[in-house]
Amino acid sequence: MAEQGKRDFLEGLRDGLPIGLGYLAVAFSLGIAARQAGLTAVQGFIASLLSIASAGEYAGFTLIAAQASLAEIALGTLVTNARYLLMSTALSQRFSKDTSLAKRIGVGLGVTDELFGLAIARSLVRPVYQYGAMLSSIPLWCIGTSAGIIAGQLLPSRMVTALSVSLFGMFLAVIMPAARNDRVVRICVIASFAASYAASHFIPLTMAWSSGTRIIALTVFISAIAALVHPVDTEGDDVA
Repeated sequence: MAEQGKRDFLEGLRDGLPIGLGYLAVAFSLGIAARQAGLTAVQGFIASLLSIASAGEYAGFTLIAAQASLAEIALGTLVTNARYLLMSTALSQRFSKDTSLAKRIGVGLGVTDELFGLAIARSLVRPVYQYGAMLSSIPLWCIGTSAGIIAGQLLPSRMVTALSVSLFGMFLAVIMPAARNDRVVRICVIASFAASYAASHFIPLTMAWSSGTRIIALTVFISAIAALVHPVDTEGDDVA
């Protein structure tokens, strides 16, 4: 059994490394945003270690830069990262029944879109495999954030501004394929842009809100409307 655990761990290390290399580049762009929000390299490293979520971290850094309250930052991060609750629920059904609660929590602390994809592709998830994948990918995510912050401190302001555009490119790369293939996602993306602009320029009530409150309210409102109007059909899905 110990030998099997060792093989699983090494396999996780191997499978997680390509993900970690991708994380390194993405997190570097996040580091630029963190630098603009006033975070140090150490603070950025810790933020990435505790969050491990590009959208969640970007929302947090944006709210910090906007001088949002701690409650707004916490709520905004919670809303942005809510999908991980669903991923963790699905993932828990792939553990063997004798997997301890401590091991389940350990895996849950490192759930990301990519690591979830690795796990869900396996018929049975062994925690030691996930630990290996987490060990070879998550540190690179944190290092990338710190490197972006350090680069933001050393590079000229014009170059930092140019590099910050790469973060928007990253998010466009995430949403455009889904928007192109799914009409509902496409409508939600367009509605988000329009609603954000209207809420900050034309609607008196929301114009008086902080940017953090607007982000949270629009995220919840638009996603709730989409879920009500066009719920996802899960009939026939099998996550066990």
